Amino acid sequence: MNVIKRFSASYLRKSKMQQRCQSNRRPIAPLGSRILTDPTKVFEHNMWDHMQWSQEEEERAREKATENCLVRVQPEDQDKYEREASKYWNEFYKTHKNNFFKDRNWLFLEFPEILPKGRKDQMNKEEKSSYPVKLNATNGCTNVGFPGMFEEGKDYCQNHLVDGLTSVQGHSYNKNQAEPVTENKHVKNCEQETVKQESFPGSGATYRILEVGCGAGNSAFPILKVICNTPGAFLYCCDFASGAVELVKSHLSYNAAWCSAFVHDVCDDSLPYPFPDEIQDVILLVFVLSAIHPDRMQGVVSRLAKLLKPGGMLLFRDYGRYDTSQLRFKKGHCLSENFYVRGDGTRVYFFTEDEVHNMFTLAGLVEVQNLVDRRLQVNRKKKVKMQRVWIQGKFQKPLQPPQNSCQYAPS
Repeated sequence: MNVIKRFSASYLRKSKMQQRCQSNRRPIAPLGSRILTDPTKVFEHNMWDHMQWSQEEEERAREKATENCLVRVQPEDQDKYEREASKYWNEFYKTHKNNFFKDRNWLFLEFPEILPKGRKDQMNKEEKSSYPVKLNATNGCTNVGFPGMFEEGKDYCQNHLVDGLTSVQGHSYNKNQAEPVTENKHVKNCEQETVKQESFPGSGATYRILEVGCGAGNSAFPILKVICNTPGAFLYCCDFASGAVELVKSHLSYNAAWCSAFVHDVCDDSLPYPFPDEIQDVILLVFVLSAIHPDRMQGVVSRLAKLLKPGGMLLFRDYGRYDTSQLRFKKGHCLSENFYVRGDGTRVYFFTEDEVHNMFTLAGLVEVQNLVDRRLQVNRKKKVKMQRVWIQGKFQKPLQPPQNSCQYAPS
């Protein structure tokens, strides 16, 4: 009964909010449905959605970011952080192993495009008929829906399909802008031709997902819990920290039958991937691009775009400009404008919508979603409030016109 009450309350909150549709492929509001209407109740929950900043708050944040960039890291040290980036991340995973980040079970709420259309529809039906999720005791795979939870304690909200619109946590966009390509005969024929020419991990799959910057598997294993029951699905995950890849491979849920984890530096264009170009249905780029030097970001995005099959989707989420973590940096940690080094030697950049839009469209992808997700995170015990800012985007590779033959050049 309590579950029904909570879900009903969530639905009522969403129904009261103005319908948010796509406008020029740029959503006007972030995801989420918990709105702070009474400031005196701010410490009743860990997280509040749809936070609107006043002009004064925006200006204070800008001033703080300008202030902490006044003293920059010395050029020789900047070169060291770039040269030894993998070393610092290896040390990070050696210290924290898989205990630092929580599993991103929210992925399917924010990014339902991860799953093939048939599996997505099946999960929608199962989520409506069964709650909460049930696990198969023999293999740990999900038999019914996979309602994820935000790390910060986000309430679960179902996905709904209404009048041709896909609604994800209260945000709607035209699903026709992001149609799956499983029914595109030209794409299927090209893929079959590629598989005939060369065998590679997952060559027999019909639906492929690549996670870039997999870390200890906090995205990979929630995905594997679902695709292990999805015939033909295969997951690739890579990281340039060999220690992170070893953590993934040593995990009890890792199975080479539907997953291939490998070490790869996405900044090095000379390194081949263990599969050909244009075969990935989905590429997941979550809190990864921010760790790369800004001068290399465009090259990384352009290379990843080549891995997508026509109609494939690249899903992006990362730190936004003036997030609390940016404003907390002290002087002497700034590498360049909006780019910082942490105390452990790892680096982070803070994006704007326009920067993300320009990078992905320059790589030849079509913007389906690009938004700023502002939330208020609170520590109820310490009575501390933190303004969190993330950027979330979905970018699709255009469908190519049919050709008489399929050409494949090894990467």
